[in-house]
Amino acid sequence: MLIKDNTVQQADGYLDRTPIFQYVLLSICFPLWGAAASLNDILITQFKSVFTLSDTASAFVQSAFYGGYFLIAIPASRVIKRWSYKLSILIGLTVYVVGCSLFFPASTMATYSVFLVALFAIAVGLSFLETSCNTYSSMIGPRKWATLRLNISQTFYPLGSIAGILLGKYLVFTDGENLQSQMANMDPAERLTFAHSMLERTLQPYQYIIMVLIGMLILVALTQFPRCKPTHMGAKGREEDSAGIVETLRYLVRNRAFMRGILIQFLYVGMQTTVWSFTIRLALTMDHSLNERAAANFMIWSFAAFFLGKVIANFLIPRLGANRVIVLYSMLGSLGLLYVIFTPNLSAAWAAVVVSALFGPCWATIYARTLDSIEEKRFTETGGAVIVMAIVGGAVIPLVQGIVSDLTGSMQFSFIVPLACFVAIGWHFASLHRSETPQTPELAPVYADATSGH
Repeated sequence: MLIKDNTVQQADGYLDRTPIFQYVLLSICFPLWGAAASLNDILITQFKSVFTLSDTASAFVQSAFYGGYFLIAIPASRVIKRWSYKLSILIGLTVYVVGCSLFFPASTMATYSVFLVALFAIAVGLSFLETSCNTYSSMIGPRKWATLRLNISQTFYPLGSIAGILLGKYLVFTDGENLQSQMANMDPAERLTFAHSMLERTLQPYQYIIMVLIGMLILVALTQFPRCKPTHMGAKGREEDSAGIVETLRYLVRNRAFMRGILIQFLYVGMQTTVWSFTIRLALTMDHSLNERAAANFMIWSFAAFFLGKVIANFLIPRLGANRVIVLYSMLGSLGLLYVIFTPNLSAAWAAVVVSALFGPCWATIYARTLDSIEEKRFTETGGAVIVMAIVGGAVIPLVQGIVSDLTGSMQFSFIVPLACFVAIGWHFASLHRSETPQTPELAPVYADATSGH
């Protein structure tokens, strides 16, 4: 091993201290799936024009992507349970490389369904990565700092998102008029040739991603990662750390706090995904003089705002508490979405950028609170996988918004879908705030971690 580990595991699975190199390497995995997710927003815009898709059909990019998360999360958790977080990370990185490589035959075959298969394969790899990295990041150190560790790791995510959008902007999109305008004046043969050349551009970002992934594979393989698996004493007095899938799911379904957390995570991921999926389309709709490359700037600013929102939230949570911060963010985000819906000019797209800043603390806080609601820690790995399965909201909610857009003929009005999600999230955390004992600002950091349950 290149880097060894000397930490001591506690009975609940947490460590006596955080191994810095391993934690940093783990955190670097977060922007890897951020880049893949943000490239979907590029692909939705590109595929809609090239394949002449409706908003509903273009949203299937997200359905294929997040559907992979849903199907693979529990198998990934069983790999972690049976072997280790490290093996799950290595599997995730390997399958991610395979999925990126499928863009080469997809661009040659030039059919929408083959691209969806490639995206599904990428999602399978990312499901292994997220299932392992989210839970592992919260576990790899003292328990009282679990939420803080995960929030810090999550702060790396928008950096990957920005990198993905920049790759898409300069390698996939082109200068000149937008694609629909360019293709409108072409005959069928010219359209076919042009469409094929545009699809070939979609594989270029993935060439660079593959190189980064191979480097990460080597680093992870050469690094010794600590064991973070809770143990308990079995009926015969022996230390055990396993729980059957049926037993685990039975426990989780009966845990009302856990199930509420799953629903809220479903709505949050769906809201985030659908706003980002259609921000470029919104900008193109509000200003027909824009082309795709210029409209991509709105996503660059969205991810920069998302990063800033996370940093501000990390500053506010120790002082105000996680519940108050997310209620405040959800109220401001709901007002921003109302502006998107009712303002008939390009400033609506800038309002969508502001809304992205208000997504900041949601995922990490919902994840950590929901995970810690599992009192019997031997169910932690599978519980973390079920929370990751809630990412399927990213497959469902964009479809709903696409349907609303197609039925009403208004991309703007369709943003009522993420508005409803943000209102529900705010209501949930307002309810938590009312039901929990108020804490003084001095105790807020302990409160945020002790009640946590990304």
